[in-house]
Amino acid sequence: MDSPLVSPQVLADWIASGRRDLRVVDVRWYLGRPAGAGRAAYESGHVPGAVHLDVDGELTASSGPGRHPLPDPRAFVGTLEAAGINDGDTVVAYDDVGGWVAARLWWMLEDLGFGAGGHGGVLVLDGGWPAWTTSGGAVAISTPILTQTPNPTPNRGSVHLAASWRRVIDREALKARLGGVLLLDSRAAARYRGEIEPIDPVPGHIPTALNAPTDGNLELSGRFRDPAELAGLYRSLRRRAIGAGYDLRRGGGAAVVVSCGSGISACHSALAMRIAGLPDPVLYPGSYSDWSTAGEPVAVGSGPGAPPAAPGMHPAHGARQ
Repeated sequence: MDSPLVSPQVLADWIASGRRDLRVVDVRWYLGRPAGAGRAAYESGHVPGAVHLDVDGELTASSGPGRHPLPDPRAFVGTLEAAGINDGDTVVAYDDVGGWVAARLWWMLEDLGFGAGGHGGVLVLDGGWPAWTTSGGAVAISTPILTQTPNPTPNRGSVHLAASWRRVIDREALKARLGGVLLLDSRAAARYRGEIEPIDPVPGHIPTALNAPTDGNLELSGRFRDPAELAGLYRSLRRRAIGAGYDLRRGGGAAVVVSCGSGISACHSALAMRIAGLPDPVLYPGSYSDWSTAGEPVAVGSGPGAPPAAPGMHPAHGARQ
């Protein structure tokens, strides 16, 4: 299995060697902070040659289910080309929050088939910006100059991707499968339990979801845990779901669904499962922001809660409407 991660040392060697097919993308972004905070961090120092892509402005559609709906793939292609990315390039994404923002770009490129022909692909810098700086990586201030014209030039890329997202599930399809899929919620434990909710209208979690915070995928250093450890973690979550009485055979092609607040940190779970060598999960892009805004039943507390009651029945214990 090829790892989806790259170490700071290897990335530094690639940059020093002048690899022409290397594209480094800074996706620093901060939940709850003013717009532009990630761009400001990039401008204060970044990996040499890196371009910045903004989650809100470039990796998210202007409207759709949830707070960060996936963009139309054609618009995403335009974003990539404007950033100088080409078919066959090796894209390295990084952030400074444990990789969960970089994982969003990784997932988007992977899902649309970037590098599927065996040339190039997308990787996440293990440990991100903190690991880069502590390992002695060079820091640049200048911004690469990229053309924004519609005609291909040496600075503008050319990318061909699938026309639609593949490994996704919407709210109605998920609702019909609750209790038949392993549904994971990657938000912090306090948000999952419903003790705090700084953004969405109702605290809690989607009934039947098991909490799998992104911190659990990482070592204290901020780098990803060993593949065997990650495999053990996600297999234990599967055993918990089966122990709770969920029939995971009913999920069909969506045996594992990853979710979070708005489809960003859920990609961290997908990345961790890829590192572990496990089958790829399905993403619920709207996640809890879509679910709670739609007025669906929610569960609170440390337990997953039972599937919502069928129409005409009372809500299950542990859930509320």
